[in-house]
Amino acid sequence: MHKVAVGCDPNAGREKEALVSFLRGKGYTVVDFGGDDPIYANVAAGVARAVAAGECDRGILICGTGLGMSMAANKVPGAYAALISDVYSAERARMSNDANIACFGAFTIGIRLMERLAETFLRSEFEPGCSSQPKVDALRSLG
Repeated sequence: MHKVAVGCDPNAGREKEALVSFLRGKGYTVVDFGGDDPIYANVAAGVARAVAAGECDRGILICGTGLGMSMAANKVPGAYAALISDVYSAERARMSNDANIACFGAFTIGIRLMERLAETFLRSEFEPGCSSQPKVDALRSLG
């Protein structure tokens, strides 16, 4: 079972708490990075560093739109964050792009969809050597 790092900004505290409860109910180990810091980049960096270092298998970040969290997380070497708002993208973020952090917008999707997207993201796996491997390798070589 995956160990999941979760964090948010103050706009998404309610959604984070609901998602943490949902994930724990599904058997995931959740490391809660909080959500009180108004500087979302601080929380995003904490989650991204934990995932990039292998302390957590995956990460989930939530802010108003998910945009700021994804931008901040992607500044951390080894963190590959994807803004996700539909099931197909949740699956492909893992299977085609080997993303290790999902970002959600608390103002753009509801908690039930967020739960479904998180579960899809966490259950999907990248297959090393697949047709997407050269694309992922090229992405990772950028920095």
